[in-house]
Amino acid sequence: MREALLDFCQGKNVVWLALLATLFTWFVTATGAACVFVTKRFSQWALDGLLGMSAGVMIAASFWSLLAPAIEMSNGTWMPAAVGFLAGGLALYVIDKILPHLHAGLDTSQAEGIHTSWQRSVLLVLAITLHNIPEGLAVGVAFGAVAHATGPVETSQLLLGGIALAIGIGLQNFPEGLAVSVPLRREGMSRFKAFMYGQASGMVEPAAGVLGAWLVLWATPLLPYALAFAAGAMIFVVIEELIPESQTNGYSDFATLGTLGGFTVMMILDVAFG
Repeated sequence: MREALLDFCQGKNVVWLALLATLFTWFVTATGAACVFVTKRFSQWALDGLLGMSAGVMIAASFWSLLAPAIEMSNGTWMPAAVGFLAGGLALYVIDKILPHLHAGLDTSQAEGIHTSWQRSVLLVLAITLHNIPEGLAVGVAFGAVAHATGPVETSQLLLGGIALAIGIGLQNFPEGLAVSVPLRREGMSRFKAFMYGQASGMVEPAAGVLGAWLVLWATPLLPYALAFAAGAMIFVVIEELIPESQTNGYSDFATLGTLGGFTVMMILDVAFG
């Protein structure tokens, strides 16, 4: 059984696994967006708590699923992890400054990135899409790492770690779908159109996942850098977007509890699966 698992998790098979995993995370985003079919409003305190949970999941995943393996693969040296981590944060900083996007609850005049005349709905989708790029990349890199395992035990550990990461990212994608579709529905958009915009924000994850898996599959020395890169990108999103959004509506305590809960859930998933 272990030999069969080792044989399967080689070559292009891990790219297919990354695709399946990120299709799952996109599906959860779509599930969150589908809430507009039953309501046009969603409690702000609950949304802030879920955004806080998303931040906690991403912080925990950045360490246990990405940075710790990157350091281990580098024989305990800090250089690849540090370089990759900073590069990931810098890359997201550049994208944040270039990509036009708008956060929920803000006026169109407060859109970030390059000035554009794009519709408000498109800018809202792009804001969540910015979150999903590093998430999809992280899942893809995690599954790509499975192909470089040196034995059945390590293969199963890395595979279960990738599954745990996909589940954690999926859990925190639910409020991201909500964060797009519910505000659009509240502004008068039809249920179906609001849902389509909401789920569209997660469609970048399969593409980013396949790219991440393919890169580390064909460029083995990049693996620790790629893992740390995804971690840095995710931490940038947490600090720049998720935590500020969850703390500005008067429910900061509940959002903080959500962050602690999300961190704990992701920690449990990673330790239990890994």
